[in-house]
Order: sequence, then C-alpha cells, then structure tokens
Amino acid sequence: CSEEARDHHLLPNPLTMAPTLAAEDAVPRALGTAVTLDESDIDSQLDTSLKPKLNEEQKPPAASFTEEPSHPLAPLTPGEVAAVARHVRAAFSERDDKSKILRFESIELLEPPKSAVRAWAASGTKTLPARKALCNAYTVGALGVSRFVVSIETGVESVETFPKAAPMIAAEEFGEVENAVKADPRFRAALEKRGITDMSLVCVDPWSSAGEWADKTDEKDRHISHTFAWCRVGSAYDNLYAHPIEGVCAVVDIKTLEVLRVDDHGVVPVPQQQCNFDRTFQTETRTDLKPIHVSQPEGVSFTLSGRQLKWHEWSMVVGFSAREGLVLHEIAYAGRRILYRMSLAEMVVPYGTPEGGHYRKNVFDIGEYGLGKLANSLELGCDCLGSIQYLDATVCSYLGEPQTIKNAICIHEEDDGILWKHFDFRTERTEVRRARKLVVSSISTVGNYEYALYYYFYLDGTIETEVKATGIINTSACVPGHPSKYGAEVSPGVQGHIHQHIFCAKLDWAVDGDANRVIECDTLAEPAAASSKNPYGNAFYVQETVLATEGGRRADPLKERFWKFASSDKKNHVGKPTAYKLEPTHVVQPFVQPFAQSGKRAAFAQHHLWVTPFDAAERFPAGEYMNRADGTSDGLPKYVEQHRSVEDVDLVAWFSFGLHHQPRPEDFPVQPCIKAGFKLMPSGFFDRNPCLDLPFDDDRTHSTLVGAGGASSSSSSSSNGGCCAAAE
Repeated sequence: CSEEARDHHLLPNPLTMAPTLAAEDAVPRALGTAVTLDESDIDSQLDTSLKPKLNEEQKPPAASFTEEPSHPLAPLTPGEVAAVARHVRAAFSERDDKSKILRFESIELLEPPKSAVRAWAASGTKTLPARKALCNAYTVGALGVSRFVVSIETGVESVETFPKAAPMIAAEEFGEVENAVKADPRFRAALEKRGITDMSLVCVDPWSSAGEWADKTDEKDRHISHTFAWCRVGSAYDNLYAHPIEGVCAVVDIKTLEVLRVDDHGVVPVPQQQCNFDRTFQTETRTDLKPIHVSQPEGVSFTLSGRQLKWHEWSMVVGFSAREGLVLHEIAYAGRRILYRMSLAEMVVPYGTPEGGHYRKNVFDIGEYGLGKLANSLELGCDCLGSIQYLDATVCSYLGEPQTIKNAICIHEEDDGILWKHFDFRTERTEVRRARKLVVSSISTVGNYEYALYYYFYLDGTIETEVKATGIINTSACVPGHPSKYGAEVSPGVQGHIHQHIFCAKLDWAVDGDANRVIECDTLAEPAAASSKNPYGNAFYVQETVLATEGGRRADPLKERFWKFASSDKKNHVGKPTAYKLEPTHVVQPFVQPFAQSGKRAAFAQHHLWVTPFDAAERFPAGEYMNRADGTSDGLPKYVEQHRSVEDVDLVAWFSFGLHHQPRPEDFPVQPCIKAGFKLMPSGFFDRNPCLDLPFDDDRTHSTLVGAGGASSSSSSSSNGGCCAAAE
C-alpha cells in the first residue's frame, strides 16, 4: 500500500484512536515515571475532537444527494438517509420537549414484503415500491429507544418506544466515554498508584456492560459501558495492547457520561516491553518473496448494475446495514431461487475468566456495536488483490448525518484450482477444468479485532461463508511467568484469556420457491455383524428425518450429521426434492453455563442450528436490542416457544459456527488470520454436474516452468501433449 493508503484505508475507529503526540512528545515519557499534572492541564491531555458535544443544533445536512436506488432491496442512499433524519427530527420536535437532544442509532432500509419485491420483478417496471426506512433514535441523558417507521417521501408513519432498551454504542461515543474516564479523579488516582500520570498515553476501550447485573445497583436502568485501559509507550503507533493497565475498570453511564465508579481489582505492574508490528518499527524486511501478480487482461466476468450482481449463472442483490454489514438478497443460480436473504446476524465473544472485571467480557459485536457502522474503507492492493470492483456503503452518524464508507464492499474473482479432472489410463486421455469463484467481502474493525467476512460463489453451485479473524488479541497483565489459569502468556507479563467467537448466520431459504422443508441427515451403521442386515460388518447408510416443528438442533460429528433444505414442490430427474445441504463445519461447543447471565443472553449458541418459519419481525437471534438485554424476552428461544410448523413453509435457518481460541504467542502482537465458516452445497438441486459446459482451456500463456535458481521459462510442454492432452 502507498503511504496515503496506509494512513487512510481504514475509517477512523475511535475505539483505538489516540491523540497525535506533539513534537516534544515524539518519545513519550516511560510508564512509571511520575509527572505532576495540574487540573488546568487535563483538557490538554484529552482528544478535544472527541469531547462530548451535547448542545449542538440538530440541523439537517446541507449537502444534496442525487443517487437513485435501482432495486427494492438496495440499501438507502445518502439522500434517503438525510431525508429520514429530517422526518424523524420533525416528528420528534412535535411530540417531545424541544430541549431534549436527539441521537440516531441507525437508519436502514425497511425491506418491503417479499410479495412486493417479486411483483416488482415480474412487472418489468423501473418504478420501485414505496421506499421506507427503519430508524432507531434516542435522547441524550435518558434510557430508552424509539423505533420509527418512515416513508422516504411522506414522513414518519409510526413510532414505538422501548423505555428500558439501550441502543448500540455509537462510534462517536467511544471517544466521549474515553475522555470522561480519563478526566475522572478516581481513575487518575488509580493510574497514579501504577506510576502513570500522563493521560495522553492512556487509551480506554468502552466495552458493553454484558447485561444488567443485580448486584450492581448503581447501574440499574442505565446504559452502561464497563471499560478497560491500556497505555502507549514511545510512539503514537506503539501497540497499546502490549501495555495493559490491569485491574482498573471505570463504569460509565453512556447517556450522561457520568463515571459511576472506578473499580480497582489490585495492582499488577504494567508491562514495559514494546511489542510492535507497525511498519514504523520495521528496520529491515525480507526480500526472498517474489511478487505474485493477478491480472485479467480481458476484463472481469461479472457485471454490476446498481446493486444487482451477476456472474456465471449466479445473480444476487448486494445490500448493507449498519448492524449486520454486508447482506445478500435474492440469490439465484440460472434463474432458480436458492436464498432470499443471507447475512451474519449476530456474534458473541464470551471470555472464560472470572477474575477481576474480566468476567464482564461477553460482547455482542454485531448487536451492541454494529459491523456495518465499523466497516473499513478497503484499499486496492492492500485488502483486495486483482481486478476489483467496489461498492460504497452509507450509515448515519449519531447526529443523523449520512456517512459514506468508501469501498466498503469488495467484489472480485479468484482462481480456485481444479474443478474436476479424470485421466483415463486406457486411452491415456485427460480431461480437466479449472475452477474459479466470485468473492464478495467486507472487513470491520471492532476495537482490537478485525473481522473479514467473505461470501464465495463457485461454478458448481456451492456457496461458502468464511470469516477471518485477525487484529490484536484482547490482553491483560500478569506477573511474568505466572499467567492466569484462564489464559496464556503471549509476551512477558502480557496474557490473553481463553475465549470464543460464536457467529450466527441467518439464512432465509427459497429453494425453488418459498415452500421448503428441512431434513436432518445422520449416517448410521447397521447393527453388529451378527445381524442379517450387516453380515460383513461394513454396512452404513444415511437416515433422513423431516423436522416438523421449529426449534434447535445440534451437530453430531459421530453421525456425520448435516441438514438438507428441500423444495416442497420441485423434484429432480430421479424423483427427489431439489435441495441444498448445510455442512456444519467449525461448530463450537459453548462453555458459558446456560443459566449464567452471559449464557442466557447468548442462548442461541446452545444449538448449532435453529429453524423457524419466516416472520419479518424476528430479525436477530439474540433479540432486537442487545445492550441491557437479559436473553429471556427476545431472540430464538422466545421465537420457538410458538411451536410453529416448519414443514413446507417459508422457513429461516439460523446457523452458529465459530472459533475456540486459546491465545498463542504466535497470535501476538498481531494475529494471523484464523478462519471459520460453512458451506451450502447443491444436493439434488441439479440433475447432474452443472459444469460440463466449461470450455477446454489449455492455458499455457500465463503459466511457466521454473528452472534452476527459480527462473521462469516462457513456455512449457509435457510428454503427453500438456496437462489437458486432447489426443485428437
């Protein structure tokens, strides 16, 4: 990446932003050096750009926007976001005290009914159904969230208030919380006990509260951030997570920015050793790796019209929301429907230590922060390699202003090795075709972690979802050589606690139509050899069971269990229902107790698969408003209490997968990507291999032989006429 790309390819993330050091502070004071700080100096050590702004006027954005949506499921344009904010402000002024200050959690498309989308597609008209938005808003200083349904053209249609709900934590509030904590005398006194008095070096991460705790009476009916702190040493680019300030947890009311208390769980020396990865600290780099160039001189094979993407036989609509981030709609192959909607609907990260304040690390990175709001602005050659097409995304600031994330979504093709091959030893003839895949991706930074979401579409009809976790592990301090039972030391005095990343994908199925059923498939062995069914001891088969009622199921590797989602109406050429199968790879066994607060809030993780009939109001596996949620009144366990049928209906699957992570020294100071995901594979959806029409292509033009010393020759041949010998 260029130097400009290096500084700007990510949107500013206030969770890890630090004030720029003045020239005289180019080498900041070492930790442990006591420095006298007068009260008059406090403001100079806070990032003034992130100070609370509670009295600004709520004015509509001045900018005008001309982008027009071309599909009913296309995300809101900047102009539409601005219009929604204006409508909500006007309605708010009419119904509430004008002295209250309005904040916006999110403004997103209210997806029209499926019937309206399909009627529009069948009509051939360019005139879209009436565009509507869903807006969550709240007021400064008070608990509660109001949900507005807004017509882009005519204004607010309805509003519902949830007085005990708390919104997602806004990116702007990250800095406000940090500054409030750093200015608090109790926090400063706790740091002074640890030899830290220079607040410009201190970074405070605003974790969510992990729910409402009965023994924390001062937190009752408040929107809480339970914070953790780190320091920088020596440079503005220094890895702050190498210097955890152990034991100090400030508790903040996000609504009022009041620091309710500062919990001090005991002094542990702050690790001093620098452990950096930024290029600033690279004194030399290796030179033995030659460049790999990816080129498509004839152009790409996909087309993008507005948000409608087509490639090979695939078609889909690329969406985006502030909460889920990248969303895909109307996924079809050769015009045949497979999925109406696919997204990463929730993610929970439970940490496994009961020590100090760390037991409250049980964060829902999607429901409590929003992957979409924290999406990166991707950079060519850094995040995406090859022939790339980008899509921007629009979210709103907490003032309701549209914010465009440039290049939030990346679309490109990749070679994927051999698709199929056979060598006939009798004719000495080889037939081989190469595979490729379409990649649609987005990357979000949530504090210390990056989550890179990739959707892969293969020529043979397979869909793969992959999440790559990278960034920096969350750290705490320990006595060098004596890490906690619940963690691993990754650098002297620095430990990472055991934790899990549990993702939940929401799959709104439409296999050859909306009427579908789910079939659980278990591989079973016939009884022992004495049985007449298994005289040789080798007999095993797949038993299929149609699931009739909504509920949760678990993967069973001892039975090689998978699930098929089948059409209720259409059959293939051998008389079986057309279907796709879900292979439950990378499933995670949660270790949080189901009865515990963290377990109840993440109850969806207790089953790997949930199946429910489609209900537009049932949007998220853990519920609509995750901050302060107790896990009992909303979410999948509540949904399935209705005992609805899931046989031959419009159904939704919720699949949980993830990472079980005991940190290693190799994960620090920056973690190589760890991958998790799953595949959706055609299982009787086609009558035969759908890739028999691929052309024979003996592509030697872009392939070379490597000779002695690693040099490449310009051409190659083999004794049988090439890897794909035709033997004409």
